Amino acid sequence: MSERQGLDLTRLRTFLSESEVPLDGELRAELISGGKSNLTYAVFDDSSRWVLRRPPTAGLTPSAHDVAREFRITSALQGTGVPVAATVVLCEDERVMGAPFTLVEHVNGQVVRTKSDLEALSADDIESCTDELVRVLGALHNVDYAAVGLGEFGRPDGYVARQVKLWASQWERVKTEDSADVDRLHAALAESIPAQSESTIVHGDFRIDNTILAPDDVSTVAAVVDWELSTLGDPLADVALMCVYRHPALDLVLGEPAAWTSSRLPSVDDLAQRYTVASGRELVHWNFYMALAYFKIAVIAQGIHHRYLAGATVGDGFDRAGESVPDFIAAGLRALKK
Repeated sequence: MSERQGLDLTRLRTFLSESEVPLDGELRAELISGGKSNLTYAVFDDSSRWVLRRPPTAGLTPSAHDVAREFRITSALQGTGVPVAATVVLCEDERVMGAPFTLVEHVNGQVVRTKSDLEALSADDIESCTDELVRVLGALHNVDYAAVGLGEFGRPDGYVARQVKLWASQWERVKTEDSADVDRLHAALAESIPAQSESTIVHGDFRIDNTILAPDDVSTVAAVVDWELSTLGDPLADVALMCVYRHPALDLVLGEPAAWTSSRLPSVDDLAQRYTVASGRELVHWNFYMALAYFKIAVIAQGIHHRYLAGATVGDGFDRAGESVPDFIAAGLRALKK
């Protein structure tokens, strides 16, 4: 399969010229990510470097690939205490590239993606990096979303109930066979939805490899990336997802030994406690939020598996994502029993 699937540089150049984006020389591109979430390319000319994101070409779970959403939120977060890439242009005309796409400025820095990347860091580095990650998530949750123009960005009321319904419906879209355990977890979640604690901006996919760290200082986040699942909702759902990503089965989803599953990082309980200290929020109904997060990641993994079977993935590491689904569902059922 082409490493530039879904990317037409000739049409892109025409669009950028019409959008008055300064160009210098021939456009080139390199694949950054082959569509575990969205297709992501580094695009550059002789003077500038950008990042382009667009949905996969098939097997979509609609709310999980909304590049226009992430463009709008990162535009709104410019100048806040949440570090994000500078936005350049959003194209919602599917005639240009077959799907909406966004272009943002490239952020210089380092991404700690794998366990081998993490090995280069000292224990003190890991401590300071973890504290910074938790601080940034807390800072996001403390942004006044109405003040930055995101008052209509989502429907905060009833967020948790909608999440349970959403991920159940997305399971129906991407499942390859029925699962009694998935049905059991969905039913248990639907029966135990708590009152929402608070409404904030939520990232929806927060972990170390969805940030760019400063080039020479892992205790500074230069930019938070991958915002396509962001909305207005319950911050505890965001924190729980960050915590369940510590599960070893995430390695199968990402197709590599993930940094975030490393035993060198703090435990789930430690992460949760650090967030409580940093944000001042108590983690009420915590087991429910953990179970919901396991349910969500199971459906995301199944979506990757669905696209892999459809031949709609670009790059390597997609072949085993489906194996993680039973592990995440079982973890969700265990969380609800606590």
